[in-house]
Amino acid sequence: MSLLSVFVKYRNLISQLVMRDIKTKYRRSILGLLWTVLNPLLMMTVLSVVFSYFFSKYGQIDNFPVYLLCGQLIFNFFNESTSIAMGSIIHSGELIKKVYVPKYLFPISKVMSSGVNLMASMIALIIVMLVTRARVTPTILLALFPLLYVLLFSTGVSLFLAAAAVSFRDLMHLYGVITTAWMYLTPMIYPIEILDGAPAWVRMIVNINPLTGFIKIFRCVVLDGVTAPAILHVQSLIWCAVALAIGSAVFKKAQDGFILKI
Repeated sequence: MSLLSVFVKYRNLISQLVMRDIKTKYRRSILGLLWTVLNPLLMMTVLSVVFSYFFSKYGQIDNFPVYLLCGQLIFNFFNESTSIAMGSIIHSGELIKKVYVPKYLFPISKVMSSGVNLMASMIALIIVMLVTRARVTPTILLALFPLLYVLLFSTGVSLFLAAAAVSFRDLMHLYGVITTAWMYLTPMIYPIEILDGAPAWVRMIVNINPLTGFIKIFRCVVLDGVTAPAILHVQSLIWCAVALAIGSAVFKKAQDGFILKI
């Protein structure tokens, strides 16, 4: 509720911070925001060339480009939003020392700016679906739910990382290693069935991975044209609640000491 009240009260400031981040990211870029569409398309093309033949050969994935892009959009948003939000307090040190604003705004604005990129990247998904003649059903409208889940989960993780990075700067260097391992433990490229012969602990980690649930729901409504099982929604909501509770609690406890460490 504290996060929600901050978001509502300072929504105009958050929108200004989001616009600043987007303008800074694409400053002096000829294509600008168009890169949010081109990046996932280009990455999908490269990975499809490498992996599509292998998986289609064994009859495990029918429309690999759409399958891959669904996973890419969810994981890339989580990776981008948490990575840039982690340094939001440190990089806003001068502003924090001069003007009082709720410090929650800085990591939240980073997640929101990544959310704008995510929405633009959905155009890439629609293009790929049209090119590959994927079946489009009304369930695609339910894609809002997994996108909302990954947004809430990323916000909680971002709050935790932003607070932790102020005291432990090495986290900013270590996080890239963590997200690389997280990517391989997320069925973004490969079908989860390929892990049937893997050790039990690997299958357990992949199955409880919150991003796995978000991606499964997203693929159900976008690629398969069916509603996702209710258990996936329940599990996703639990992960969102846990991440937001832990992230906001850690951030609230640490925020008074930020000014002494940045």
